[in-house]
Amino acid sequence: MRLTHLGCPSAVLLVTMFLTACGGGEKAAAGAAPAGVTTVVATPASLPASMTFVGQTQSPQAVEIYARVNGYLLRRSYTEGSVVKAGQVLFEIDHAPFQAQLDSARAEYAAQKARYDRAKANLDRVLPLAAENALSPKDRDDAIGAAKAAEASMQAAQAQVNTQELNLSYTYVRAPVAGISDYARVNDGTYVNASNSLLTTVSTVDPMRVVMSVSEQQFLAIREQRDSGRLVMPADGRLEADLLMADGSHYPATGTVTFASSTFNQQTGTFLVRADFANPDGALRPGQFVRITLKGASYANAIQVPQRAVMHGPKGDFLYVVANGKAEERPVQVAEPSGVFWRIEKGLKGGEQVVVDGAAKLAPGAPLKITGPAPTGSFDPATPKAE
Repeated sequence: MRLTHLGCPSAVLLVTMFLTACGGGEKAAAGAAPAGVTTVVATPASLPASMTFVGQTQSPQAVEIYARVNGYLLRRSYTEGSVVKAGQVLFEIDHAPFQAQLDSARAEYAAQKARYDRAKANLDRVLPLAAENALSPKDRDDAIGAAKAAEASMQAAQAQVNTQELNLSYTYVRAPVAGISDYARVNDGTYVNASNSLLTTVSTVDPMRVVMSVSEQQFLAIREQRDSGRLVMPADGRLEADLLMADGSHYPATGTVTFASSTFNQQTGTFLVRADFANPDGALRPGQFVRITLKGASYANAIQVPQRAVMHGPKGDFLYVVANGKAEERPVQVAEPSGVFWRIEKGLKGGEQVVVDGAAKLAPGAPLKITGPAPTGSFDPATPKAE
């Protein structure tokens, strides 16, 4: 009853203020100003295609150096891990026994040569007499046979000399190729025989080979893109390769893919691909792990947008496109998400206007105010750059 005495105008005023406040909030929300955004036009273009894999350096020719004769190892004549030249002496095996055998073979050859010379001189005397029937045919045949036998013995002795000269030369173990030497597997003074004849390894390093494994899934995806015309391989079939070292530095030389296996390796589940890199200074060593990027192919009618236009939600990647002055949420599939520009594999068509700056404050159906084109540096939708 006290409220009645306060008077109706006061109660009406309170109710009116409350309703006005509530109604005013709804009108403010409905009349919110459109969000200011910048945009780019999705323009199909031919984009350079790059495919990155993990690879490992490998010597094209890793030669195991074996001792070819038995004997005591006198000395190692090279610095382990150094660059050696073709023909350089790496090890020396005791020469004395082989020198003695060579001397003996030479003496035997000298004796057989003297025997042959005597038999040949006798034959030279016999043949004229036999021609005048002054000598029996048997004596002539005996002289011919003795000369031939002496010649054969002399040739056998010469072959033995050659063999002993080879054995003596094998006591100097030389590098058959130029490359990086490995550690010595046998110490000086060790008796070398068939059980421990492996002495070291020399690996060629110029060019250096990089081996990479392409998974079956990657192989099938590349083939599907090629067959559909989205991926265009170079006309000459040559793919170039860039190398990224373990510390993030770029290797200065550009490589070339030289081999791609046509057979699927069931043990590793991959296809083998090789690329060769010039390595004159030996900066690359066998066994290093690197990242290798293959270039030379291109994507036909591809679309890429600035990376900051793409957002990630619970259902995956999406972006906003302008539709009738409002924001339309568009799920997209991103290919190779790297760099400042991302190629859109699916979900975006040429000519559509994509929101770049200001997309984070949008909601589906929100009104838009385009303030201008998005600043993209050197990005040109017609001739975009691939990262």
